[in-house]
Amino acid sequence: MNTPLITMAAIVALGVLFVLLPLVVHTFQRYRNRKVLRCPETQGLAEVDIDASRAAFSSAFGKAILRVKNCSLWPKRKGCGEGCLRQ
Repeated sequence: MNTPLITMAAIVALGVLFVLLPLVVHTFQRYRNRKVLRCPETQGLAEVDIDASRAAFSSAFGKAILRVKNCSLWPKRKGCGEGCLRQ
């Protein structure tokens, strides 16, 4: 009687292990390092730290949500539209 539940749980666990975990790890590794991007407001270059843990977690549920954690143009331009993340 519990066999179908155990089978379903095993399928879900394997799906998480072999599909979601590699996706989350790949996304984290992609965004963990500082990036040099062009600021759309100043047209200059800026060093940007992206919140890699948020991007990795959100990638498990769809498209990765990117947020700037730190920028070389801050604090003067803090609160910008973060349009550089579209690059």
